[in-house]
Parts: sequence; structure tokens; C-alpha cells
Amino acid sequence: MKKIKFLMLAFVAACASFSFVACDDDEKIVEVIKEVKDTVKIEDQTNWARYQALVTADVKANKKHDKVILLVAFGSTWEQAFNAFDGTITAFKDAFKGYDVFLSYSSAICINRAAAGENGVTRNYYAPNFWLNAFADKDVRYSEIVVQSLQVIPGEEYTRVINYIKDFANNANGDLDDSYLAGVTLKLGVPLLQDAEADVTEVAKQLNELYKAQAAEGVVAFMGHGNPDSYDTYKANIRYTQLEEALQQYSKNYYVGTVDMMGNFKTHLLARMQANGITSGKVYCHPLMSIDGDHGHNDMAGDDVQEGVTKFEDLEVNEEGEVEDTSWKVYFNLAGYDCSDATMIEKGLLELPTVRQIWMNHTQDAIDGEALDYYHSKNPE
Repeated sequence: MKKIKFLMLAFVAACASFSFVACDDDEKIVEVIKEVKDTVKIEDQTNWARYQALVTADVKANKKHDKVILLVAFGSTWEQAFNAFDGTITAFKDAFKGYDVFLSYSSAICINRAAAGENGVTRNYYAPNFWLNAFADKDVRYSEIVVQSLQVIPGEEYTRVINYIKDFANNANGDLDDSYLAGVTLKLGVPLLQDAEADVTEVAKQLNELYKAQAAEGVVAFMGHGNPDSYDTYKANIRYTQLEEALQQYSKNYYVGTVDMMGNFKTHLLARMQANGITSGKVYCHPLMSIDGDHGHNDMAGDDVQEGVTKFEDLEVNEEGEVEDTSWKVYFNLAGYDCSDATMIEKGLLELPTVRQIWMNHTQDAIDGEALDYYHSKNPE
């Protein structure tokens, strides 16, 4: 009985906090809870089973169409990010009228911390495998499932998205209906910067349209995430270099650095600026990530500086060439540039409708294209 009570309370909490998949009305919530209660009768239900039951109940309560889009983000615990995800779900629902739309986190840490209300707001997001299993439930059975990656580059996290789809399609845990899997249509929307030419060119065009006024006044430095060399899947880090090159076709004041790509930290970005003769003036900083979360608020716009350091020359550079424990804002300020709270552009890419549209174009391309060959296709050369 305690386990059933836990499940019911947890599901009510999930409905209350899922603004992006809010249950239609109180009667429907009661119906779904009753259904879950009636099906959970084994006292030794595992946490996994209860977790799956919550997600499946959510999908059942909100299923309106025969097709579904699952948006997959790495995740965040910031309210600004939650709002960006809510806006993205709304935009997708408006654009894809015949599809239900749900959003998933691929990061277990972000899922747990968001559920715990790390930054004051509690949200429940679930891993992609639970959503996919729910889509295959006997009382749901979507005929078409489109998974849209909300990653920026086709790197490590995108690989995880592909692997979720592969495991689902192959019934990796042996608990799904093989006959359903044989007939369901699976499709995959690729990351923002999947294509080295078309996507990079279009993103550069849209970013310039948005920030050409700032680039006329000073440097606009975009902060991407990047993958460490050992995790640079598909050599995706090159997209940051390619984007900087594309942006500099519009203005030499555009730069793209990262927090995790070897040879492209803020120190290397500064070196490129100085090599181009930019030794003073304004430095605007902008996250080159789907949302403005922990990296944007802290690594970019935070007030962190190495302990006891007040002068640029006293900053300690590590063996990889990075200055740790110092935000971009503080670093460029100490380097003599006009870089302050006033020059922080704290918006994730999903908050920019014209950039978000590129992800949506990838979704449309996936829908219009062939059913997914989940192993051989969609991996960049």
C-alpha cells in the first residue's frame, strides 16, 4: 500500500510540475492515477518500474495524436532553462499540429537535481528510454516516433541519443512488443550544427542578424561547451572553429570559444583577438548552448576568480592552457576589456526563435525523409 501511495503522490507532483505536459483536467488526472493504482499491485515493485509507470501514465494522460516528437536535451536545473524548454515545446506543438510533443533530459544528474529543486524550482524530467518505452505501451502505441536532438554539435551527447534509439529499436531489455517495434516508424532530427556547410552557414547568418549591432561596437564572444579530446565523437568540435570562420565573414569581431574543447578555451580566444589587433574595447559574451544554464550563469557570467587574484598577470594557467576558477566576464575584465554584467547576453539558443527554427527544420526534414536507419545514418563524416 505504501508503494501505491508513493506512486500516486509522485504522479500528482509530476503533473503539477510538468507545465509542458500538464494534464488536461482534474478528471483525467484522477482517471490516470486510478489506472496506475490498479496496475501496481506487486508490493516489491522496483524503483525502475515505479519510475516507468509515472512516465507511461503521463503519456497516456496527454496523448492526443497518433504521432509523437520527443525532444532530447542534456538538461539543466535553472528556471531560465525550464522556461526556454517550455517555449520550445509550445513552438513545436504550434508547428507540428499532428504530433504530441514531450521533452526529455539525457543527463541523470540534471534529472535528479531538477527534481530536487536545486535552484528553487522543482521540475520532473525523465530519461529518453522511459519516454520511448511509454510510447510503446499497449495502450499508447504511437505509429510514428520522431526523436529531435537539442544538442548543438553532433558530439558525445548526440551519440547517447542515437544509442537510446538503437536500444529501443532492438528491444535491448526484451520487455517490449517486437511486433510493434517492427511496424513503428522511427525518425531522428539532427543537432543544430550537424552539417558543416548548410547548418554552420545558416546559424552564422542568424546570429549575425541578431548581434551585428554589438559586433559593430566590440567583440561578441560565443561560449560553446565542446567535448574533451578523448570524447570528441565524430570530431564534432570542429563545428566551433567552422562557425567562427563563418561569423567572421560578417565581422572580425565574432569569436567562438568553449569550456571543454582543447585549444579553444577563453585563453585561446583572447590570443586570437589580440592577434587580430583587438587589445581593448567591449567584449559581449553569449552562451552557444541550447539553454543558458549553469555554464552561462557561472562559467561565463559569474563572479568567480582564482583565490587572491586581482591582476591579470597573476592568473594561473593550467597545463591545458586554461585559466580555471575564473569566469569569462572576470577574465576579460582583468585582461583590460570592457566586460561586465552589462555586456553579458544571457540567452540560450532555444530562446532565439530564428535559431530554434533551424532545429525545427531538422525535425521537418526527418519527418519528410525515410524511416531511420538508426545505425548507419545521421552520423556526420
